[in-house]
Amino acid sequence: MLELMLCSLLTILPDYLFRRFGQGKRFGKEITLYSVWFELRWGIVTCLMLTIGLITMIFYYHPSTNSATLYYRTVPIVPEINGRVAEVYVRGVSGEVEQGAPIFRLDSSTQKAAAESARRKIAEVEAAMVAAQSDILASEGKAQEARSALQQAIDELETKQELNRRGAGIVAVREIERLQNVVNGRQGSVAAATAAKQTAEAQFNTLLPAQKASAQAALAQAEVEIAKTTIRAGVKGRVEQFSLRPGDIVNPFMRSAGVLIPEGAGRKAIAAGFGQIEAQVMKVGMLAEVTCISKPWTVIPMVVTGVQDFIAAGQFRGGEQLIDAQQVVRPGTILVFLEPLYQGGLEGVTPGSSCIANAYTGNHELIESGKLSTSKKLALHAVDAVGVVHAMILRIQAIVLPIQTLVFSGH
Repeated sequence: MLELMLCSLLTILPDYLFRRFGQGKRFGKEITLYSVWFELRWGIVTCLMLTIGLITMIFYYHPSTNSATLYYRTVPIVPEINGRVAEVYVRGVSGEVEQGAPIFRLDSSTQKAAAESARRKIAEVEAAMVAAQSDILASEGKAQEARSALQQAIDELETKQELNRRGAGIVAVREIERLQNVVNGRQGSVAAATAAKQTAEAQFNTLLPAQKASAQAALAQAEVEIAKTTIRAGVKGRVEQFSLRPGDIVNPFMRSAGVLIPEGAGRKAIAAGFGQIEAQVMKVGMLAEVTCISKPWTVIPMVVTGVQDFIAAGQFRGGEQLIDAQQVVRPGTILVFLEPLYQGGLEGVTPGSSCIANAYTGNHELIESGKLSTSKKLALHAVDAVGVVHAMILRIQAIVLPIQTLVFSGH
């Protein structure tokens, strides 16, 4: 409507003034309801063509969308294990929580029993290590005793052999053979005692420490499982829709306990979906404006900080079925991220609020670069100037939006 009124001032009004003062024709006389088309045909046709061209230029270079939302991130409150709720630390269905603060606790009797079993196993291994030390000392004593007995047998054998060399027949051959067998047996005893000592040392230095380390690892795992039974806030924020109570069963795959909204969520950027035809126009750094239903009669200056290179409607997952292009019923949009131009610009806007967004093409730097001809400069000046019309439309929408919502939407 504004475009039509503006174009009529440049086309129909001059045509009428010419008819009225140049030709002397008047409304109600020469210009009537039946002859107005013939009399003002040039102005009317020019007005329609100019209006269509102006609307096309405005909506192309200064795009607008009603699909703008102040999205915010949520963190599901989900335990890592199944269990029955034993205690709830958040009172009511919502509340502020600090990072690391406990939210609720599951029954941990099974995990505590596993931890106690691991502690008992550690104590058992430590007792076995004390006993192994005693076994090492006992093995050392037996080895020393075996070596002494061996030495005694060797001395006795050598003495009998020396006597036998000095005088034949003094020592019976059978006696020397018996002593040789005794020496051989004592050598076996020494080897056995040495092996027993080495076994005891290996058990003390290798086996028992490994068993202790395994028991300590089992204890650490049990303590980790106990820690998992207490669900804590990963970030500072607010718990919402928290209806969990003691006795409830929580399953991490089927049922979450609630939602945690991080502090400051939904206070940074607005995500807006513009038409695909605006893909070549939307650029990072463009100025924009939004008006949100949760903060009526307010226009917030924004700036484009990001333009997504992909359209979500065209995505697909590999599977056993072929893709049919007709399955995309609605064309997707260009996702654009808008941030406030000034600090605190989104204060008072409720996260999740629906907004109307306008983006404005700016060619000031290109015009001032001196690289363009005069005709191109004038054209770009015209493109920038018509953005005022869209800005006026947005302000009219900001004024009408609360009235339309409260009065004309069936409330």
